[in-house]
Amino acid sequence: MYFEQKGIEPKSIMDAKKEKIDSRMAWELLQTRKRVHIGKGKRVLSLDTDVAHKEEILTAAMGRSGNLRAPAIKTKRAFFIGYNDEIYGAQ
Repeated sequence: MYFEQKGIEPKSIMDAKKEKIDSRMAWELLQTRKRVHIGKGKRVLSLDTDVAHKEEILTAAMGRSGNLRAPAIKTKRAFFIGYNDEIYGAQ
């Protein structure tokens, strides 16, 4: 709904229930961008994707099932994981 309202069309969509991304694969994917923003409840964690932050990022980015949390959105410069009103600019 948010993306439709903003006129944003994804290049690809993955179904997290069918395509699992474990912590090893998630880290490889996240390192393709300089920064990651992880929304969890009312808090947002924003970190550079360097090895110094690896454990903190993976702890916040991975769900209880061991799969990368959804939504996970890759832009030209960063990753956005999880939902938080601040991340998406909701009012």
